[in-house]
Amino acid sequence: MGVERSACVLVVDGFEEIEAVTVVDVLRRAGVQVSVLGVDHRTVTGSHGLTLKVDASLGDVIDLDTTFNLVVLPGGMPGASSLRDSERAKGFVVAQRARGADIAAICAGPIALAAYGVLDGRRATCFPGHEAALEKGGAVVVGDDVVEDGDVVTSRGVGTALAFALALVRRLVDEGTANNLADKMLVAR
Repeated sequence: MGVERSACVLVVDGFEEIEAVTVVDVLRRAGVQVSVLGVDHRTVTGSHGLTLKVDASLGDVIDLDTTFNLVVLPGGMPGASSLRDSERAKGFVVAQRARGADIAAICAGPIALAAYGVLDGRRATCFPGHEAALEKGGAVVVGDDVVEDGDVVTSRGVGTALAFALALVRRLVDEGTANNLADKMLVAR
């Protein structure tokens, strides 16, 4: 196997469970080293009551100065708003991007990227109803299920979570691995 790739998924209370867990699962199936990071706590509860014990807190990772190849923000409410308003999350995402990490967000998660300045001049998508926040952050909003523009990947929501996760596998690993996983998971294409 090639170079080991790493990713992290940032979660706060109110995150969308399917979006977070799908990304973690599919990336791990592809051999990517994935860390689930709690922005504020080591245990977080999703918007539909699922509680997760995270791998580490964001404070632990910042102290270790870890660099990832990819940082992912799931949606969900109020999780996406909490990510948007978190100075700790913003500082982490901006620093990871400066070190060369790709940045990805799904559903309402792109509102955080817009607030961080990550979407300025980029094509992006989001869950319907959040377009104005993206436009305010300088994004060119499109309606595609998954949008890749440079180092940024965005997606629309729960129903696009598998396509989003497989797009991330293509980026971090390769097309063949993504196609093989899609076949094994019986993903309609």
